[in-house]
Amino acid sequence: MSDHRPDQPAPAPSGAPGEPTHWVLSLSCPDRPGIVHAVSGLLAQHGGNITESQQFGDQASGLFFMRVQVESTASREELTAALRELAPRFDMTWELDVAGRRMRTLVMVSRAAHCLNDLLFRERSEGLPVDIVAVVGNHTDLAGLAEFYGVPFHHLPVTPETKADAEARLLALARELDVELVVLARYMQILSDDLCRALEGRVINIHHSFLPSFKGARPYAQAHDRGVKLIGATAHYVTADLDEGPIIEQDVERVDHTKTVEDLVRLGQDVERRALARAVRWHAERRILLNGHRTIVFR
Repeated sequence: MSDHRPDQPAPAPSGAPGEPTHWVLSLSCPDRPGIVHAVSGLLAQHGGNITESQQFGDQASGLFFMRVQVESTASREELTAALRELAPRFDMTWELDVAGRRMRTLVMVSRAAHCLNDLLFRERSEGLPVDIVAVVGNHTDLAGLAEFYGVPFHHLPVTPETKADAEARLLALARELDVELVVLARYMQILSDDLCRALEGRVINIHHSFLPSFKGARPYAQAHDRGVKLIGATAHYVTADLDEGPIIEQDVERVDHTKTVEDLVRLGQDVERRALARAVRWHAERRILLNGHRTIVFR
């Protein structure tokens, strides 16, 4: 049981003493009677007013999942102590955070700009609850875009000979900047198993949904040649199994014979940025809970 992962930065402090704070509590545990009653009772005992509550019992895994937003004058220490006392009774894993807190995020890129540009724009103009503290690229093509938004750009070139050193520098940068989330915004390098384990549960990737049918170079041209009728994108957590991590979000666009390869690429980029932005928002809002190789997403 824990209120935050030990390898992550400590959560931001709550508001001033006596001031009501809007908290978000997410939890999972084996399903059994009394969980909702116990959690809501605990929050009520600490002056909590529940403003949003979602729950799901998975018959396949036998697990129960819950996300609650609550306004309370109780301090983080008081709520944490109470949750730690309750958790063993239900074998509960949980996280507590301030609702709406901007999550410190590092974005990794190569040469394609559409996903990075979309995230930076949404952060500034659409209330995406992240604080993009750095952009890391294995090429320098997008340094100017990061500079336009006032975000530091770090060039970490990757070759087979420099891969281990580049990943070590990336981890050091993530620790230095207290990074909580890493987003692969069309980053065209495969992360090592060691790096995937070090950042487990904190890396989101986006890719086209033609896999495994159209692999390798020019997948949209391959798809056009086969006359596909749907193009899509998948946002998922990164694991050591390439492109097989728990899926967070998918999106599609219907196409027909009139679309050129260039049309498919343009539509595919739109789908990619939409799916990625939703996945990042849901993660930052603590709306995603892992259920084995699947995700529970409380939208």
